[in-house]
Amino acid sequence: MPGPRRGRPAVLLLLGALLAADLYFHLWPRARRELGRVSPGCPCPAPPAPRPPLSRAAPALRRLFAHPLYRAAPPGPAEPLLGAREALRYYRRKAARWNRRHRLYREELNLTSPAAPLPLRSEAGWLQFHLGISRDGLYPRSSPAVTRLLRDMRELPTISADYSQDEKALLGACDCSQVVKPSGVHLKLVLRFQDFGKAMFKPMRQKREEETPEDFFYFVDFQRHNAEIAAFHLDRILDFRRVPPTVGRLINVTKEILEVTKNEVLQSVFFVSPASNVCFFAKCPYMCKTEYAVCGNPHLLEGSLSAFLPSLNLAPRLSIPNPWIRSYSFDGKEEWEVNPLYCNTVREIYPYSNSNRLLNIVDMAIFDFLTGNMDRHHYEMFTKFGDDGFLLHLDNARGFGRHSHDEISILAPLSQCCVIKRTTLLRLQLLAQPEYRLSAVMRESLLQDPLAPVLTEPHLLALDRRLQLILDAVGKCIDTFGEATVVANDTAQPRSPAAHRAKLDT
Repeated sequence: MPGPRRGRPAVLLLLGALLAADLYFHLWPRARRELGRVSPGCPCPAPPAPRPPLSRAAPALRRLFAHPLYRAAPPGPAEPLLGAREALRYYRRKAARWNRRHRLYREELNLTSPAAPLPLRSEAGWLQFHLGISRDGLYPRSSPAVTRLLRDMRELPTISADYSQDEKALLGACDCSQVVKPSGVHLKLVLRFQDFGKAMFKPMRQKREEETPEDFFYFVDFQRHNAEIAAFHLDRILDFRRVPPTVGRLINVTKEILEVTKNEVLQSVFFVSPASNVCFFAKCPYMCKTEYAVCGNPHLLEGSLSAFLPSLNLAPRLSIPNPWIRSYSFDGKEEWEVNPLYCNTVREIYPYSNSNRLLNIVDMAIFDFLTGNMDRHHYEMFTKFGDDGFLLHLDNARGFGRHSHDEISILAPLSQCCVIKRTTLLRLQLLAQPEYRLSAVMRESLLQDPLAPVLTEPHLLALDRRLQLILDAVGKCIDTFGEATVVANDTAQPRSPAAHRAKLDT
């Protein structure tokens, strides 16, 4: 009979609807209560799973700085670089001079709006940093002044911008026939902040993931802003504390450079690119071209800011050629590159013959090898601390160029002289342990910078590899000459390097 067959689909649809309703309104809520273990009458959602506490502090870094090696008192009494009263008097005069010149500058431009003079505050981070420099290093291990200074450099407004002094000296005086150009080939600016602190600004010229081409000579390599930042963190982790505080920042090149500079030459090199980005370049005969420019996006440009050291009038410094200086030409080699006994010659020359200067040179070579910086032609030191003063690790922008290559020649002072400070060796051995692995503490330290990630992962892993190469070089020296000869006890009065030479010659 056709009638009942025609009604079967409707019956099946009705039964399906009833079953679905039963599942949705009765069985599914019961299953949810059983699975979620919530009471039937509770409309409240289940409490969220607890999240781990967020902290900006780095656990591995905290453990490292809590280690006894990083809490040992320095040998001898602390000797400050500056006298507080003299420094304050000097900087107050400089602040008054700046305010006077700024007022005259505004009057010349017929700017009638009043500009209140900026006061110099004794609690400013940069001033406390200067007052904290001592024979032991540029800053104490735990320094709130450095923390405040890093914050100020990344947040305070700029009040002036200018070329650095060496670049000013090059204006119109560049010899383009030289293979190695004078200082200033890479653009850098001096920025002054609202608290009168000054910093060296190096803009981004190379992306983090780019490696230096294999065919590049070290003296024509790029300068990398992130290398300056990473060098400060590495120097602090090694407990050298010889790199000035450095931080990354996004700079508005229009508002924070062009609109605050009084230098007409600097004003003249700003232009807008075809992509509508604001760009500028160094004013020098061999760089006065737009292909050497750096550009914002459209105004923002990231770069590194390195705190200025005290004025040379307050704290004179010496610039001394590195005994292991490289040949800055396309051919030819220096004596240390061809003579494996070169260190014996160095040890006979003052001051390497009767101070710990040679030990500090080895520290600097270890630092440069870890960063891959081959461009250490000179080093600087404060004259006040004499021959035994620490070396300043300045200008590190040519580091971290090639993570895939370890330039063993940078370690020549260590491998040729076979001497190292005991404290330096102990810290290197500590940073090779899994709990304090150098790449891990560097990774965590660099996360505190506003431009993080500062280094790519391959560069961080290269630090562990290079650290092991350093320890292998020390091990070979100890196997050859003995630990008593190679490892110098720097926690007491250092032995004369000449004594080591006598042992090495036997």
